[in-house]
Amino acid sequence: MAPGEKSPHGRGPANRRGFVKGLGAAGVALPALAMLPRWGVAEDVAASYANAAINWKQFAGETITLAGAIHPWSNAITPLLWDFTKLTGISVVTDFRLETAYLGALAIQLNRGGSTPDVFMFTAYGQGISAGWLEPLNAYYSDKSLTDLGWYDEADLLETARTFPVWRNGERYGCPITSEAVTLFINGDALAAKNLSVPRTFDELLAAANAIKTSEMSGIAMRAQAGGNSSPPAMSFVFSYGGDMVKDNKAAFASPEAIAAIEMYGQLLRQAGSRGVSGYEWYHVLDDFLQRKTAIAIDSSNFATDISNPAKSVVARQALFAAFPHVAGRPSVPFMSHWQACINSRSRHKRAAFLFLLWATSKPTSLRTAAAGLATTRVSAWSGEDFKKAFGAQAAEAALTNLQNADVDRAKAILFHSLSRPILDAFMIGVNEVVSGARPAKIAMTNAAEKANATIRG
Repeated sequence: MAPGEKSPHGRGPANRRGFVKGLGAAGVALPALAMLPRWGVAEDVAASYANAAINWKQFAGETITLAGAIHPWSNAITPLLWDFTKLTGISVVTDFRLETAYLGALAIQLNRGGSTPDVFMFTAYGQGISAGWLEPLNAYYSDKSLTDLGWYDEADLLETARTFPVWRNGERYGCPITSEAVTLFINGDALAAKNLSVPRTFDELLAAANAIKTSEMSGIAMRAQAGGNSSPPAMSFVFSYGGDMVKDNKAAFASPEAIAAIEMYGQLLRQAGSRGVSGYEWYHVLDDFLQRKTAIAIDSSNFATDISNPAKSVVARQALFAAFPHVAGRPSVPFMSHWQACINSRSRHKRAAFLFLLWATSKPTSLRTAAAGLATTRVSAWSGEDFKKAFGAQAAEAALTNLQNADVDRAKAILFHSLSRPILDAFMIGVNEVVSGARPAKIAMTNAAEKANATIRG
């Protein structure tokens, strides 16, 4: 945060040194950007890649297909693809779609054994490994004709970006490309109008959401669509109430802790939520907050770039960014994740695809995408003034707080499960029933866990 500013969650000013120290020491864990300007010092950019002991032109003439969701990462990397082609001679064809449509289509495409896309954004790690869709990457990292580890500087990666993709056998099948944690967003003017402070506990959140809702603005918006893609905010409630999504290879969201968490989730949205919130996905939540249709939103920390952009957001000046709430007497445990980029195990251009991953996640490329506000996996990028200016100093501190508070193991337990998608689908069907008032939390979550466990048992 900028000197003299106060954190929305009651902390004093944070200086740059403290911000960077927090990133490294805590092992930060980790749901549209403006076109990036061309660097005026193009020679310096070229020199940063030339310093690598890598023959960037060794696959010149090849073409790779890059697939992914329409997402801050895809929006940030797209303007730089021509620079990659100029550096390597490798052409990149992109296929970016709305997230839900993309994830559904990708699984079908990979299951059919197609050789494209060559590189793709991915989250269902366990499913991809068990199905044989993902190319193992350790051998590529150790290949000196492809990788200069000294230049790549893995020590500059956030700790979880180094450990997150490591499978139980020590192999890596993906390369983290973003860092995010579930965060609290608040319209400061709406809060001030009721003389309220930023809520810290879930009970305070419920009281605030009910107090500030109006006929034109809901009190709170969160995802509630009956599909696994909507699960991060609800999982954050479960974790913060002391529950787990998966434990001992069983769905654990019928526990008393998880039931209490989802009861609160449903209560918030039933009492103070947006009209039609039971069908909300992330883009509904973001749009409501940007357009002052909701006073509070809970979702990915990556929302910050759009929220702080006056060209997109009517609340850019009054938006507050805060730590995820907690239960009285318990710590806050927001959900965290890293989107990863993986190589298709049936790709005909695997080495060219790996060169792309190396370039896309390198220091110089990460500094450029971070300048547009992308939360990358690099400490150097997170600590840069350009990133904090684009992302927002207060938003960056809130994101860092939530990343530090996250439980990586609990997140990986569900994300890396080979049946993560059907488990999450069952979970969100239950959550949706609670939000819509169709069933009480105990019945809905018990049924959801039973359905998920039936899938796990096969």
